[in-house]
Amino acid sequence: MAIPASRFGASVTEIDSLQDLRAVLDSGRPLTGLRLQDLDLTTWAPELMRRTDVAGLVVLGGRLPAELDAHLRAQRALIFPTDPSAPVDPYRSTLYQPHELYAGLEESGYEATPDYRAYSWTREAALRDDAFVTLLRAIHDHAITDALTEFIGDRPVAGVMGGHALARGTSGYAAAARLGRDLAAAGLVVMTGGGPGAMEAANLGAFAGEDERLDRALSQLAEVPSFRPSVGRWASVALRVHDDLFTAGRRQQVASVGIPTWFYGHEPPNVFCDGIGKYFSNAIREDGLLARTTAGLVVLEGAAGTVQEIFQAVTPLYYAPVDGVLPPLVLVGERHWSHEVPVWPTLQALGRERALGTVVHLVDTVEEAAEVLSAH
Repeated sequence: MAIPASRFGASVTEIDSLQDLRAVLDSGRPLTGLRLQDLDLTTWAPELMRRTDVAGLVVLGGRLPAELDAHLRAQRALIFPTDPSAPVDPYRSTLYQPHELYAGLEESGYEATPDYRAYSWTREAALRDDAFVTLLRAIHDHAITDALTEFIGDRPVAGVMGGHALARGTSGYAAAARLGRDLAAAGLVVMTGGGPGAMEAANLGAFAGEDERLDRALSQLAEVPSFRPSVGRWASVALRVHDDLFTAGRRQQVASVGIPTWFYGHEPPNVFCDGIGKYFSNAIREDGLLARTTAGLVVLEGAAGTVQEIFQAVTPLYYAPVDGVLPPLVLVGERHWSHEVPVWPTLQALGRERALGTVVHLVDTVEEAAEVLSAH
């Protein structure tokens, strides 16, 4: 996280770039209270070895020579090590990128990628009750939350939720992609759960931008409709489309963010994101996703997981003050949400004489949903 100079006097300062560390050292302030996150301190060792004002300094991961490690510990600094066998960096300060999570896919298959190995790490019986591994996963998720906050900044965020089973090449998938495109065109950051299906489609639409590029991408992706039975083929074609979109040129600002989780091992992350905030904890992930949808939430057709997310979003709206300014919640698919999965009658009942009732909407097309959020 970039730290402005005006904050150098704060009691606790997080530093995750060598540029910020340089600025702090040049300021002459004591190093007590600094949190050095995922930095390579090798070339800084001589300068740091001369400092004795490091009591309470915390070094989170990164690299440092043995002599610097010993010096800092002797001066009552705290050094948090990592686990060399961990498939991801628990102290990372940035969001993931698609090629990072799928590294090794073409050469060795999906099971060799950091994404799959991180999921396996969560399932290893010997590690489930390991306090150190639990700590590393918790630190990782905290770091991802910090990275999301910095990445998004004060941009308005539109959330899109929907089922992971929606296949590429279908009219529903194309509609979800148009929704993402329209929301991004309105200046909103499109945020999804970062998985396949409707989530991938919405991220794709925001990522692709213009109609011609989006249409070409939809056609290419239809070659592999689902991540079942082969995540490898599904991800490989998506990565090629992702790279084609970059080559063809696309809008430069952040437009598409995914927040997936390793909790659902059957849901690989989609690649059409400017940044991917993948979590070990699904509870933290879902709460963070909903809390960031400042411009509203659109819910496409889905099943149990989507229903759970609807009511997780509804609860704070239900208890909000009647005169509060609330983001809209828009359900798309009148028959689906009224009859097949009858959530809408419950929302109407809960919304009576509540602020909730003024911000929930049921529409039948993604174009109507985009209009509601764009007008908010």
